[in-house]
Amino acid sequence: MNFERVKEKLNILADAAKYDVSCSSSGSNRTNKNKGLGNSTVMGICHSYTEDGRCVSLLKILLTNHCIFDCAYCVTRKSNDVQRAAFKIQEVVDLTINFYRRNYIEGLFLSSGIFKSPDYTMERLVAVAKKLREEENFNGYIHLKSIPGASDELMYEAGLYADRLSVNIEIPTISGLKLLAPDKKHEDFLKPMLKVKNEIVRYKSEKKLIRSTPKYAPAGQSTQMIVGATGESDKDIMYSATHFYKNYNMKRVYYSGYVPVADDKRLPAIGTQVPMLRENRLYQTDWLLRFYGFAVNELLNDAHPNLDIEVDPKLSWALRNLNHFPVDINTADKRLLARIPGIGMYSVSKIIKGRKFRKLNWEHLKKMGVALNRAKFFILCDSPNWERRDLDADRIKGMILQNSSGKFRNQYSSQLSLFN
Repeated sequence: MNFERVKEKLNILADAAKYDVSCSSSGSNRTNKNKGLGNSTVMGICHSYTEDGRCVSLLKILLTNHCIFDCAYCVTRKSNDVQRAAFKIQEVVDLTINFYRRNYIEGLFLSSGIFKSPDYTMERLVAVAKKLREEENFNGYIHLKSIPGASDELMYEAGLYADRLSVNIEIPTISGLKLLAPDKKHEDFLKPMLKVKNEIVRYKSEKKLIRSTPKYAPAGQSTQMIVGATGESDKDIMYSATHFYKNYNMKRVYYSGYVPVADDKRLPAIGTQVPMLRENRLYQTDWLLRFYGFAVNELLNDAHPNLDIEVDPKLSWALRNLNHFPVDINTADKRLLARIPGIGMYSVSKIIKGRKFRKLNWEHLKKMGVALNRAKFFILCDSPNWERRDLDADRIKGMILQNSSGKFRNQYSSQLSLFN
């Protein structure tokens, strides 16, 4: 192996992989066997943290940044003048094993530009995973990016060796994809997603009957959407995400703020600020849809097609629906408690348990971790004062913003002096 050349390739292809954020490994429980290498239980994104506080990392690279497509939003598009490189299959295997032995990583996240054809590329990705599993006895986490347009046979084989598979839908709408990637077809993204979904369902069903049935993509599949490259509203993005959760059993949908990489009149100009705050609001909305019982049309609709940048989506919903409040902490059901701004699901559980023994007041709620700077405007408890009084939505919003802080506060300005 030419180590200098491999190092050069690593610099190029690790840098090219940084735009893909959908490399979470949650959900896999592939355990070590036969004294092999690695263990994927409780894995995570590169330099991320598990629930128990452990920092974990993945080797995150492209197999190659050569690509036959010319997607306007992609740094590896064929018309872009960048340094190109490609790993050999064995080079990726050797890097993964050597990095693991040195305790640099706990798994592999492998993506690729599309060269020659989707099947040719996907076949090489599968070959890497197969060599790691069968020749190196590697039981660490492996996440493979599925190639749009790859055959069902290759997708099936990929799921036998990878813990998670993912196809990035890239642009949230069909019209946006046609505008920025006219060579790609929307159905080419959906076909591998459907194959993986069906195989996961089939294998889980067979596992109930035959315990020796092997695992198939045990961490499921995910996808990623680029935010801010085209004119989609937040409503368009979240309806699209909901469609994938419902119809393709996605474990996660990731939202990636567009980083301007091309001088193209179809795209935001180079130097335009990456929409980090918008990306953050979309993740918050995603969380509300998945875990808090909200429906998309409650948070985003024709009257409110975009999220409020100044406040989180739950607070925004509450301010538009003051008729639902105040909520009595000591009598409300779980669903209603979860809709109160400043109260997370962990606090909801504490409230339900705590009120079995006595009526809860402000002090109890504070000790339970409730964010009273927001919640106090929307609740009643075993304390004499109701903080909302006769305040309207604008006044409440202003008072909350005046007494809050966050890493994105410098990205917007509010006339908070009005509320002094």
